[in-house]
Amino acid sequence: MLRTIVLALGIIAAAAGALLAALGDGGGIGLLCVGAAIILGTAFERWRYRKTPPAGASWERTGERFEDPSTGETLEVQYDRASGERRYVHTSEHAPGK
Repeated sequence: MLRTIVLALGIIAAAAGALLAALGDGGGIGLLCVGAAIILGTAFERWRYRKTPPAGASWERTGERFEDPSTGETLEVQYDRASGERRYVHTSEHAPGK
């Protein structure tokens, strides 16, 4: 939701900057650049900060499961002894009572 709002604001800023630049206002170029930066930053943010598992990680099930309050899906906790990292994996089961 927030991502969509930020993208919409970036598009509005870029469009307003393009319109002002077309009308000959010098400030339009700056607004166009800010809008473009917002759009590009938001579009590439997911790709840039995607977390990749460490090389050679061996994930073990911990037996912990819980229901994700935002999606209602059941998540399983896995643990890597070498790094101490935990990850949460969606299970194919539906949450109890759903």
